[in-house]
Amino acid sequence: MLRFFDKAHYDFLSTRKRSIAIAAAFMLPGLLLLMVRGVNQSIEFTGGTLIELQGLAPEIETASLRSALNAAGISNPEVTTFGSPNEFVIRARLDPRAEVNEESTQATRAAIDSVLQSNFGADAYTIVRTEAIGPKVGGELRRKAVLAILMGFGAIFLYLSVRMEWRFGIAAVVATIHDIFSALAFVSYLNLEVTLAVATALLFIVGYSVNDTIVTFDRVRENLRKYRRANLFEILNKSINETLPRTVLTSVTTLGATMSWVLLGGEVLRGFALVMTFGIFTGTFSSIFIASPVLFAIEQRWPGEDARGVKTLQGGPTVVRSETKKAVG
Repeated sequence: MLRFFDKAHYDFLSTRKRSIAIAAAFMLPGLLLLMVRGVNQSIEFTGGTLIELQGLAPEIETASLRSALNAAGISNPEVTTFGSPNEFVIRARLDPRAEVNEESTQATRAAIDSVLQSNFGADAYTIVRTEAIGPKVGGELRRKAVLAILMGFGAIFLYLSVRMEWRFGIAAVVATIHDIFSALAFVSYLNLEVTLAVATALLFIVGYSVNDTIVTFDRVRENLRKYRRANLFEILNKSINETLPRTVLTSVTTLGATMSWVLLGGEVLRGFALVMTFGIFTGTFSSIFIASPVLFAIEQRWPGEDARGVKTLQGGPTVVRSETKKAVG
């Protein structure tokens, strides 16, 4: 069976300073831009108007309906089918800065009604209901999304602390925080609208990144037991190289699915698919270039018993001796 990177002997840990610098150079400007410009939130979070209509011809697609609304100046409308193919739900807001009340709701309905009449005719549809979506609901969704991510961090740390030790837990949490911040920077660079689907993609990144990191750390734990007096610097490099075939193949196959969403999913899935695709890149990057260097730094500061050995691995990756001395110093 053909195995890619089956005999890989790359010295990943020697590039840790450069890798962290690259990660910071990408992440920090994006987060600063996000702080200055703010988050481009959907009406699921900010509030707006919900309009349900039916009667449009089945051949009318959500994309054409959304384009008609955009052309009339209604920015970022959310259009989905509801029930049968000729029933639609439109969520929109004329002025993101205006308060959501009866007046703004009626103004939004009138604007959308005018667009529909001019494009499809007054007799082509019927507005079934009109509702105001208050920002209170959006605030609750934001809190729950943040809470879910924080609970994920806590579960990651607890699991790895019990299964391995606390040093592994901290390293995995740091790598996952890097992935979340990098994804937020990515959203900021592209000025993507943050919807519930994008929030779901952020939770996916947490799971994907942790899964990749745990696979590597589990091999580190096995090698620490197998080579009791081996140098941690070499063990980390060896473990990353041994799990590299699995890491690469998992990333490539998952990218195949997310790229199909990017190319074929349409406007509704665009933000979700882009964040998912970026999450695979950053999750793979962090499991190799962030998690292990952080674990190495923690072990240098608070060494565990398995990190104090000085024996060089036979047949392991070639390493710089000065790095080895630092690891045991």
